[in-house]
Amino acid sequence: MTAPPHENRPSGRASAHLPPSYDDRPPGSGRALPDTQQGIRRRNLARVMHAVSAEGPLSRASVATRIGLTRAAVSTLVDELIRWGLLEELGPERPGRVGRPGSALAVSGHGPAGIGAEIGVDHLAVCAVDLRGEVSARAVRHGANRGRAPSPVIEELTALVRQVVAEAAGEGLWAAGLAVAVPGLVARDARTVVRAPNLDWHDTDLGALLPADLPPAVDNEANFGALAELWLGKHTPRNFLHVSAEIGIGAAVVVDGRLLRGTRGFAGELGHVPVWPDGPRCRCGGRGCLEQYAGEEAVLRAAGVERGEDPAGPVGLLAHRAEDGDEGVRRALRGAGTALGIALTGAVNLLDPESVVLGGALAGLAPWLLPSLAHELAQRTAGPACPVSVSRLGPEGSLLGAAHSVVRAVLDDPASVAERA
Repeated sequence: MTAPPHENRPSGRASAHLPPSYDDRPPGSGRALPDTQQGIRRRNLARVMHAVSAEGPLSRASVATRIGLTRAAVSTLVDELIRWGLLEELGPERPGRVGRPGSALAVSGHGPAGIGAEIGVDHLAVCAVDLRGEVSARAVRHGANRGRAPSPVIEELTALVRQVVAEAAGEGLWAAGLAVAVPGLVARDARTVVRAPNLDWHDTDLGALLPADLPPAVDNEANFGALAELWLGKHTPRNFLHVSAEIGIGAAVVVDGRLLRGTRGFAGELGHVPVWPDGPRCRCGGRGCLEQYAGEEAVLRAAGVERGEDPAGPVGLLAHRAEDGDEGVRRALRGAGTALGIALTGAVNLLDPESVVLGGALAGLAPWLLPSLAHELAQRTAGPACPVSVSRLGPEGSLLGAAHSVVRAVLDDPASVAERA
């Protein structure tokens, strides 16, 4: 899975896999580089990339104004970024500006791309995202993964990754890194799945199973969903609680634009917060966990609905039944909203976020979940009721967050691209 030839692809000695930019600092803040001349240069290259990525197309003069460097200094940095294939010139800026128009700069649609992958309980998905944030290739396999050994699942995922990388190569892109979202606890080494109850995986080193030529960064799917919301959502605050769901329920806490990971990296396991301590046994070993009342299987069971073969999946099936006025389904969704509200109340009282964002499968069921959820929050929250919004990314959030984490790593340290063979 080596990078395809490309006329703008830099040459040089191979370097380690790009470190994720989301780990322990605000996204887009750049890698922790030393205050040496070389470190300052690398930070300035990142500042140029982020300015053009966020506000481009921009001229060199406009970039210089935004980041506080001289135009001469910016021009030198821009020339390097163009040579590496990370920026491209589009021609003169739009007419009507005072003075001689400069050449407009934009992030290149060719060159490095982020490869994101998702391991779900009932699907595998992979996509490639270029530096402009556009999805250039995608592949999905539907099928149960619960109870399967990790090796055959990863073999199938690797085949999808290779398919997507090949399709992206046809668009002039090469893989800058791979990030994998999983529904479970991931160690801080960003490769070991410590526990994934809904897959029945324990202490699994995915880094040893995934392609050696594209070392992965592995993280919890809710974390990637929250980062996608932070980076791609409109008007998303920098302090929020992101809740997502598939078979299980996950959450991620974003504080001042960065993930709150906890000591071991396991923060955000909202699905295993007890709602009713004497309730049914959960796969985690506890009783009365939120997943037993608001997880996908729990809602199907409460609604008396079989999973079936609906092309829209279980969530689409529930949404269709609710839209058609099925009172059993609506009652089950109200109960799930109540359970979510009870669990979220503890998190809101403890963390005081600006908002709660419903993502993943929950976004598609929000019309029937929100009333009872909001009622519980209003009744139980110590302070003013916390606003609840619905992610526009829906079930795509985790996959997009994974791919964009690789893209952000390139933006945070574009010089690292030049060090790859």
